[in-house]
Amino acid sequence: MSHTRRTTIYLDNNATTPLDPRVLDAMLPVFSEHFGNPASATHAWGWYAAELVTIARERVANLIRARPEEIIFTSGATESCNLALKGAVAAAPSSAPKQLITVTTEHRATLDPLRTLGTRGWKITELPVQRDGTLEMKSLEHALQQGAYLVSVLLANNEIGVLHDVPAIAALARRHGALIHCDATQALGKLQIDVTTLGVDFLSCSAHKLYGPKGIGALFVRESTRQQVLAPLLEGGGHERGYRSGTLNTPGIVGFGMACEIAAQSLHSDAHQMTQLAHALLTRLEQSLGPLPLNGPGKERLPGNLNIVIPGVDSSRLLGALGTTVALSASSACQSATPHASHVLTALGLPPAQQRQSIRIGIGRFTTEADVEGAASAITHAAEKIRRSAT
Repeated sequence: MSHTRRTTIYLDNNATTPLDPRVLDAMLPVFSEHFGNPASATHAWGWYAAELVTIARERVANLIRARPEEIIFTSGATESCNLALKGAVAAAPSSAPKQLITVTTEHRATLDPLRTLGTRGWKITELPVQRDGTLEMKSLEHALQQGAYLVSVLLANNEIGVLHDVPAIAALARRHGALIHCDATQALGKLQIDVTTLGVDFLSCSAHKLYGPKGIGALFVRESTRQQVLAPLLEGGGHERGYRSGTLNTPGIVGFGMACEIAAQSLHSDAHQMTQLAHALLTRLEQSLGPLPLNGPGKERLPGNLNIVIPGVDSSRLLGALGTTVALSASSACQSATPHASHVLTALGLPPAQQRQSIRIGIGRFTTEADVEGAASAITHAAEKIRRSAT
């Protein structure tokens, strides 16, 4: 088996984040000493595991200002999105409007389930965005006037970092009687999230985007909403109040809880540091490479996210030239293994040539000033070399 040499500088934190050492410390005893099944109610191993899950559930709920009983643990945001969307539709009354509304720049974890529902008799409306990636509210209002059962929108886009005005979107949806689902995966731990302020019925998230383990996530379901409409996707055992059967991933849940606890304490300092470092990196690159158009909004952007066009530099060639020096991406991690163009950049109206010259950079909690300096130097050197070879 061959092993790829470790990348020196990691700047792909929008794809995934490294496990915080404090999270690992919390998880390790659950693999060995506290290995009980939380559903085993007849002995101490089960009781202790159940208590660990309770603490973690409280920590996840606290980070989004929810109640613990409104948190359903899942395998990640993809499952959470599927549960919210398909579960809500499965429980919809026959009299419900048959339209589901979303945005063209949503993550595939939302778009794909909705498109599947589109083959089952539901009308799927994908609203266009403006050049900076923001949603035109008039288009949403027009769609809602046709009757809609549910609206699904990201809080923060994973590619271009645009922040949607979810409270305004939710308020408009509610006035028209529609449910609202929000995928907050990228925003969790980077932005202050209050589910009451957002006004959402469902909110999806994953642990691995805020320095927790992979394979664990959660779906927030407002208590009043759950009592009306949500059908499980997985049955068998009645775990998670019957909404997500299956033995709980206790180590992952504990890690998720600890990651949320840490994020609650360091959210503002982390966000400030990531914003400052992203600005410093962009400034340094532009000093050497000239103006670098930013895909997405100039302000009101996800902390640490940069999606830039480097004129005259094909992103695939740039990534190849960087090799193991710097880790970043040319699109979302979910698409980077395929030759397809980014549906997000396409939705912005970005010409194909500029799409091929776009890279996404994700600054994280553990990114340092030295990383920024090293990355700026490496990217500049590789880009200048590519430009020279093209002349």
